Amino acid sequence: MASMGLNIEEQKAVERFQKDVVAPSQTKLVILDFWAEWCGPCKALTPVLEKVAAEYADKGVVLAKINVDEEKFIAGQFQVQSIPTVYAMFQGQPVADLTSARSESQLKQALDQLLKQLPVKAGADEGGEGGQGGPSQQDIDQFVAMGEQALADGETERALGIFAQVIEFDNANPKAIGGMIRAQVAMDQADEATKMLEAIKSSPVYASIKDDPAMSAAESALELAGTRVDDSELAGLREKVAADPDDMDAQMALAEAAFAAGSRDEAADTFLAMIEKDREWKEGAARAKLLQIFEATGLEDEWVVSTRRRLSRILFG
Repeated sequence: MASMGLNIEEQKAVERFQKDVVAPSQTKLVILDFWAEWCGPCKALTPVLEKVAAEYADKGVVLAKINVDEEKFIAGQFQVQSIPTVYAMFQGQPVADLTSARSESQLKQALDQLLKQLPVKAGADEGGEGGQGGPSQQDIDQFVAMGEQALADGETERALGIFAQVIEFDNANPKAIGGMIRAQVAMDQADEATKMLEAIKSSPVYASIKDDPAMSAAESALELAGTRVDDSELAGLREKVAADPDDMDAQMALAEAAFAAGSRDEAADTFLAMIEKDREWKEGAARAKLLQIFEATGLEDEWVVSTRRRLSRILFG
């Protein structure tokens, strides 16, 4: 895809495409998925593509996604008329249209045929580690990022599946382990998450991953889940705060319980009101707890980004 005669934005789009699709396709088979947030069939197909790509990673298959709303120039170059549109790319060129392969079996059959015909390099990239036995670190990082995005989008079950796939290939990956624990917490599976964390802590790999931020985020998520109360207790806390708006301890209990119950906006509103009223209360306890929630939820989560802006306005506005 040439870049001569293009404006700056189009040149940047081409550069991103070269990096994310063309470069990996020199040795690997890239599944190129054109999608959009508003596309229902795209969301149904995404888990299928991710699962199959993860299973075929050791055969040299990777998944690349193009949001047609954000990359209109690239979508135009491929003359995308409808979505989802899915191509197989090798050495910078489309080698097959996979759009009609909507099930796992159909997609695997198509990939098997292509892998027989093309000199795709299996296993890790050249210069990387891992040999022929599994996906490269680049592939693993890609799936971890997909899992985090799914978690941020509230697709917790899909996130759980993606993180589980990564752990099958790399059982000491702290981001996948931490992500899986956070996904379990989000699915009200705190007991399972606790058992998983305890098992990790008793394993030999824990010493090498215990200081990773992803593990801290997982432990924070579990700690916050421990503040869950039943509906009647939550209602009681709301009544207590309404009766005495100056009771900061009651507000703290309400904010923690509201977050654990899934009422993130109520929790944020309460914490931010506390910080605005007295940011130094108990050595900044409200701000510290809110930051812990950010860590447990994920710093890329849209709700976290929005709430951090509100916090910044209070602290520095």
